[in-house]
Amino acid sequence: MGMHVFILPDIGEGVVEGEVVQWHVSVGDAVKEDDPIVDIMTDKAAVTIPSPVSGVVSSLSGEVGDMIAVGSALVEFDSEDTPPAVESAAVTEPEVEAAPEPEPEPEPASKPDPEPTPAPAEPSGRALASPALRRRAREAGIDIAQISGSGPSGRIRNADLDAFIAADGSVTGTEPTAQSAERTDVTEVKVVGLRRKIAEQMTTSKTRIAHFSYFEEADVTELETLRRTLNASRDVTQPKLTYLPFIMLALSKIMPDHPECNAIYDDQAGVVMRHGAVHIGIATQTERGLYVPVVKHVEAMDAWQAAEEMQRVAGAARDGTASLDDLTGSTFTITSLGRDGGLGATPIINHPEVAILGVHKAREMPVVRDGQIVVRRIMNLSSSFDHRVVDGADGAALIQHLKRMLENPALIFM
Repeated sequence: MGMHVFILPDIGEGVVEGEVVQWHVSVGDAVKEDDPIVDIMTDKAAVTIPSPVSGVVSSLSGEVGDMIAVGSALVEFDSEDTPPAVESAAVTEPEVEAAPEPEPEPEPASKPDPEPTPAPAEPSGRALASPALRRRAREAGIDIAQISGSGPSGRIRNADLDAFIAADGSVTGTEPTAQSAERTDVTEVKVVGLRRKIAEQMTTSKTRIAHFSYFEEADVTELETLRRTLNASRDVTQPKLTYLPFIMLALSKIMPDHPECNAIYDDQAGVVMRHGAVHIGIATQTERGLYVPVVKHVEAMDAWQAAEEMQRVAGAARDGTASLDDLTGSTFTITSLGRDGGLGATPIINHPEVAILGVHKAREMPVVRDGQIVVRRIMNLSSSFDHRVVDGADGAALIQHLKRMLENPALIFM
């Protein structure tokens, strides 16, 4: 076998480094060509890097959370495969530095590995798990190959290991504990990758934007009737309509009357850019964290087009195929937890935007109409505005206008 050094490739225009989010391999692991080896987070996207060759991992560069420069050594393999020419060229330089390391490195690294390596199930299918999780499993005396992973490609997560331990109640021969037993365990979770990006964005939004929030409720009984009617008569190629496409269309209709709310504030330059186009970001929860894919030019769409494009960009965000264009350029954001929407929230503005709308679960409620108690379908709306550039009266006017549109859905199409 020969040693092959795999360098971090160019993974995006203008990207000069990436953060190690998760290793899918450990030193001593046998991998096949195209097996996932590491997740790298850049300023633009999260990327899973596959193995360029089949072989055995002899060393890894960087711990989770470390920044790796594009073009620097990422993984070293012992392999009989001939790597691509570009990688062969890259190997020649690091070999001078790396030559002394392969000898001492494998010794400490190979000591912990022999414990899980005797596992019989490695040849055909190797369990996908991070080094930290593998270490937890080893310390608990658990064969990681027995655990079913719930992550992408069957990747094993900490929750899977916790569930496995709880299910059989045995950790290295200890007796199952009663439910009332005290727990002293603490799990440290390093804030890296997308979670770190989200933390930075939220900190920027809360420290630089003077938020004010506004709450209202809308009677969407008539809108619900319209939605059901359209869904019942839709073509098989058309997506099912939820409330969101109607809310998006309503916002695009009324934004010309509220231009201060469809804007970007460059607080460094002291300039507010009010947009004619309505590009609506849709906060989307994924297994990797929160993304805000963007539906562009909602003002030029009908309900079916808005629904279809929303499904496309949200789906791309969830499966990791969203492009940079799909994830940038929003002028206003909607956040919705759907059935888990609760009664209210104080949504955080997606900096550098100046407004955000929170949509909550529609529910049947008793209300008074013409002196009579009747059951109507009510939806709560939460909103936040940047008080530096949007006055309270202007923010309230936008939400009241939206309320009128939703309660009289024919206005959306006029």
